[in-house]
Amino acid sequence: MTQRLHIVGGGMAGSEAAWQAAEAGIDVVIHEMRPKVETFAHRTGDLAEMVCSNSFRSDDHEQNAVGLLHWEMLQAGGLVMRQAYTHRLPAGGALAVDRDAFSAGVTQALRDHPRVSVSDEEITELPEDGQWIFATGPLTSAALGDAIARETGADALAFFDAIAPIVYFDSIDMDVAWLQSRYDKGETEEERKAYINCPMTKPQYEAFIDALLAADKTAFHEGETAGYFDGCLPIEVMAERGRETLRHGPMKPIGLTNSHKPEEKAYAVVQLRRDNALGTLYNIVGFQTKMKYGAQTEVFRMIPGLENAKFARLGGIHRNTFLNSPTLLDRQMRLRSKPNIRFAGQITGVEGYVESSAMGLAAGRMAAAEILGHTLPEIPQDTAHGALIHHITGGAEAKTFQPMNVNFGLFRPVDGLKGGRRGRKDRYKAYTDRAKSEWTAWLAAQEVPA
Repeated sequence: MTQRLHIVGGGMAGSEAAWQAAEAGIDVVIHEMRPKVETFAHRTGDLAEMVCSNSFRSDDHEQNAVGLLHWEMLQAGGLVMRQAYTHRLPAGGALAVDRDAFSAGVTQALRDHPRVSVSDEEITELPEDGQWIFATGPLTSAALGDAIARETGADALAFFDAIAPIVYFDSIDMDVAWLQSRYDKGETEEERKAYINCPMTKPQYEAFIDALLAADKTAFHEGETAGYFDGCLPIEVMAERGRETLRHGPMKPIGLTNSHKPEEKAYAVVQLRRDNALGTLYNIVGFQTKMKYGAQTEVFRMIPGLENAKFARLGGIHRNTFLNSPTLLDRQMRLRSKPNIRFAGQITGVEGYVESSAMGLAAGRMAAAEILGHTLPEIPQDTAHGALIHHITGGAEAKTFQPMNVNFGLFRPVDGLKGGRRGRKDRYKAYTDRAKSEWTAWLAAQEVPA
């Protein structure tokens, strides 16, 4: 009888790990405590529920590291990426999805798989035997977090993530706002008009910054020392770093022309991205926030075009748990002290939906090969998957380890290429060409039966 693989957590990483293992011929049980045990951020009991954003970021697989991850996962039969493309929304050069349809698609595919079952029990301890993957993500339960801390001999590391609000489209004043992707990016008219833009004059921007800084914000518990992940900073934290920070970040006006007043250049622009296929919901791009709910409605309605905004969801902040993976995990993503347990996803110290899914893909294949008695070829370091695994299992400095998005800085240099901005395009293309070749060869070398 084939040994069963247990996966704790039905988020991006757990869902992808389950799919990869099941497709390899392994019976899988997904232990997902929702909806029986709720979390701050989740709304449903669906698998792979998207919380912070509905975007998988850039889809450029020749010039962008996260786009390369998209490509690698598709080549490996990744469920998450397949469902993302099935439920894709116009978003310029980004891969954004209808979050509810996407999660429902992943859930249905896994529940329909003959080798996958789903249990709603909460796992609170680290098992002594059996093959397990823990992919509990950023919202690991307190009991399980305590168990991990006891086993590793150290306090669980953490950082804070924030969630952006979602607005009903019919409450946006389109006589003020206009549709346009930055630099008119996109192959179709729908792509070139994928974002709603709300312009601000300098006085409006200054008043908005004042309100942001003065607004009531969520306070942390005494003794809480976790910091923020720089890729998902609350807008108030960005504003505290300087009054112009937002205008050079998520509110930058470059590449946009107000169709209502083309002769006027906005001092700052707030963008909203479609959040569902119907086009009834839009999320405010880059507007993660820790403001209290009442303050959010007051401050965000200062944005031109959003004076009468109605919110389907307000923003919020939550604590994310992650491991010091370079000291705790081996190259097979196994816990050194309990090699029957692998970790995958954000808890390993990668950040982002795509990176989490990729680590689930890797862990699922590794676990399946071990159960079947095969030797899985080591994932090449020069692929996007391999670069991430190398970083979290020894490439990063353990003393300063922090969550990391995939980026070309994690890749080994390509010989003979010049540095500098002028050579960057050729360098990135060389990275992706090398990665694609090695990933294709790695997939071909595997002999995991279907």
